[in-house]
Amino acid sequence: MKNKNFNLGIKREIGPVNWTGLFTLYLKEVKRFSNVFLQTITAPMVTTLLFVIVFSIAIDRSAGFKGISFITFLVPGLIMMSVLQNSFANVSSAFMTAKVQGSIVDLLMSPLGPIEILIAHAMAGVTRGLCVFMASFILLWGLGILDLPRNFIWMILFLLQGAFLLAIIGMLAGIWAQKFDQLAIISNFVIQPLAFLSGTFYSIERLPETLKIVAYCNPIFYAIDGLRYSFLGLSDASPITGSFILLLCNLGISFFAWHILKTGYRLRA
Repeated sequence: MKNKNFNLGIKREIGPVNWTGLFTLYLKEVKRFSNVFLQTITAPMVTTLLFVIVFSIAIDRSAGFKGISFITFLVPGLIMMSVLQNSFANVSSAFMTAKVQGSIVDLLMSPLGPIEILIAHAMAGVTRGLCVFMASFILLWGLGILDLPRNFIWMILFLLQGAFLLAIIGMLAGIWAQKFDQLAIISNFVIQPLAFLSGTFYSIERLPETLKIVAYCNPIFYAIDGLRYSFLGLSDASPITGSFILLLCNLGISFFAWHILKTGYRLRA
C-alpha cells in the first residue's frame, strides 16, 4: 500500500523563524569543518605552539611587561588571533565554495531567510573558533605554558564577540569574492595585518601616539586585549570599553551583512 502522506495537502507552518532549518544549516557547517579536524582544529593548535616555542627561544627570558614574562603576555594574544582567523576562514570558505560549486542556489532556494542564514553560518564560525581555543588552551595548559583564566566571564564574552565579528566579516568576504584568489587577498592583506598589528606581540603603550590612534580604531585589538585581560588581569584598554565597542561593531556589521543577504548581492546570477 502506497504512502499517501504526500497527497494530504497538509502545510507545515514554519513561523517567523525557521528554527529547524537554521539548526540544520548550522549542523551542516559544523560537520563540514569537523570532518577535516586535522586541518581546521589541529593545525591552528600546532601553529600556536610553534609560535610559543620560537619566541621562547628568540626572546630574552628577562624581557617582560608589567612584571610578567613576555611569553605569558604573548600566549593569550596568539590564541585569540588563531580563533579570529579560523572564524573568518570557516564562513568565508563556506560561501566561496558554495559559489564555485554552484550549490549556493540550493541555499538561496531553501526556506531560510537572510537572518537565519546569517545566524547559522556565523555561529558555525564561532563554534570553530571556540574549538580552536579549547584545543590550544588544553595543550598549552597541559604543558604548563598557560594558567587558568582569572575571569571566565570576560574570557567567554570576548571569545564570543571576537569570533562572531570575524565570522560576519568572513561572510561578507565570501560573498564579495568571485574566486579564491580574491578571498586570499582579503585574508592576507586585511585580516592578517589587522591581527598582527593589534597588540598580539606587544603592548600598544610602546607605539607612538599617532599609531596608538590607529590601534584603537582596530576592533581586533579589543578582542585580543580583552582575552589577555581575562587571563592576566592586564590590558591596554578598559574591558568594559572594549566589550562595548565590539558589541557596536557586531551590531553594525551584522545589519550590513543581513542587508547584503537580503538583496542577493553577488549571490544571485
